[in-house]
Amino acid sequence: MNRSGLRVTLTALITSGAVALSACSVPRRLEPPALERPAPLGTLQLPTGSWPKSAWWRIYGDPQLDHLIRLALRDAADLQLASARVQTAESAMRVAAAQAGLSVDGSAQWSRRRLSENGILPTEFLGIEWYSQADIGVQLRYQLDWWGKRRATVEAAVGELRAAAAQADAAKLAIQHAVADTYFAWLGDQARLAVARDALAAQERLAAIAQLRVRRGVDLPDQAQAALAQLAAAREQRAALEGTARVRLAGLAALVGVPMDRLPRLAPRPLPAVAQGLPADASLDLVARRPDIAASRWLVQTALRRTDVARAQFLPDLSLTALAGLSSIDMDRLFDGGSRVFELTPAVHLPIFNSGLLEANYGASRAQLDAAIASYRSTVLSAVREVSSQALLAQMLAERRREQGEQLAAMQQLSASAASRLRQGVSDAREQLQAQLRLLSQRDSALQVDAQALATDLALVRALGGGYRDPTTDPQTATASASSSLPPSVARPDER
Repeated sequence: MNRSGLRVTLTALITSGAVALSACSVPRRLEPPALERPAPLGTLQLPTGSWPKSAWWRIYGDPQLDHLIRLALRDAADLQLASARVQTAESAMRVAAAQAGLSVDGSAQWSRRRLSENGILPTEFLGIEWYSQADIGVQLRYQLDWWGKRRATVEAAVGELRAAAAQADAAKLAIQHAVADTYFAWLGDQARLAVARDALAAQERLAAIAQLRVRRGVDLPDQAQAALAQLAAAREQRAALEGTARVRLAGLAALVGVPMDRLPRLAPRPLPAVAQGLPADASLDLVARRPDIAASRWLVQTALRRTDVARAQFLPDLSLTALAGLSSIDMDRLFDGGSRVFELTPAVHLPIFNSGLLEANYGASRAQLDAAIASYRSTVLSAVREVSSQALLAQMLAERRREQGEQLAAMQQLSASAASRLRQGVSDAREQLQAQLRLLSQRDSALQVDAQALATDLALVRALGGGYRDPTTDPQTATASASSSLPPSVARPDER
């Protein structure tokens, strides 16, 4: 065997032995964690509804709300921040994909150098003191992804991009819900204000009658004072509702992103009917329709890919470098055939001793994976609690609204009877006004329950994901499809 063959054989033996020693300490590859598919909603016996649509607020048929949400989504700072995060994640994915591919670099340089007269080769022997060096070349570098480290890096970047996109959808849903909730609360205040003004007018009439009866000596002065106290309470109620309505408008202006004086003019409207229920397949489909759950699941996949990257650090890196160019110390002969330079360099980089750095890095990636799994499960449980509590609250409010309807009907009958007796001269105006005040109080209570039911309906829409739909129910499949167009260098073997 010649010396060249012996060197190759020794190099192969040394490399094989090093790989074998390194492989002994390589952690085993982790299996994908088992993540909950059905959401544990239990046995909720609630009216069956449908999943929210992407433009869920349009079911209320309110053009004013449509316009407000359109304005809020146009310039929302939270959406701009979420969009910036998506763009950052997308750029990171492109960087990871680019680093995994073939790189080609070109270079050209010229230098002029004087040789030392006292160097290893004195100039008197070389016959020259100055010389020029010209080099032109192209270098190709290719990192073999034999253990899947680069592909795992790209897949982790894809997972972060998917998570950022889901978080952007969550931010959009939060803005839509906040605008709708504030707007309908303002409508509720306007409806209650109309009732409060009617009640104030009735209290003013009662106070006038009480003062007149006191002046004529029919009643004691205490009756007039009591009527004036009730009148003051009615004025306070009206002032409180007017102040609350102004606060709602200020909140809407902040959500829309305009000064309060530039907020679109809003007209009072009746509160819309509430007809939402819980979808029959909510326990099965909730994990695919909540953007926060989707984002958490993608972060789990990202953390799993990070463990693959940390595991691959234990194994040798294989690279291939090729160089082709021209080199000459005579510029006139740079492009001659004899100036050609070629080089091919296969290389193996194998970690042997690094003071536990690889183990620490792998342990950190395992801890991040455990944290991501715990965060995902916490997000699912939080979503289940939110859906269950809002659904049960909606059921309770529906029962209260039925009871309120019966009470309101009874109060209307009593008020009508008092008005009839007044027309017949059987009773005075005080009885009719008192009956009217009781009716107005019942209407105010009904309006509060209606507003609470509408707010609960909005909260249930948000809890059900607000029309979000995960582009895939299998994040691993989505990651593979998203990276299917990546360079071949990131292709990972099935198992090694």
